[in-house]
Amino acid sequence: MSDESGSASHKFHAHMVIEIALIVALALYMVLAGEQAVGDNLTFTVTGAALMALVSFWTLHTIRDALEVVVVRARRFRH
Repeated sequence: MSDESGSASHKFHAHMVIEIALIVALALYMVLAGEQAVGDNLTFTVTGAALMALVSFWTLHTIRDALEVVVVRARRFRH
């Protein structure tokens, strides 16, 4: 059971590092966007939309990992 807990916890920490990197990249994108209107530069707009979609997907994925860690720990306390 502790191996399962360690594996889930390790996966969560790894995904959290990626989550932080994606949020930093999104913040950098927002700073670079500055006063630029949406659609002025189509490539820049599409890149931003793709980055936002990726951050949203990864956030949900990381939340799922966090819930998995909680469930594994709850099972350990129950038994």
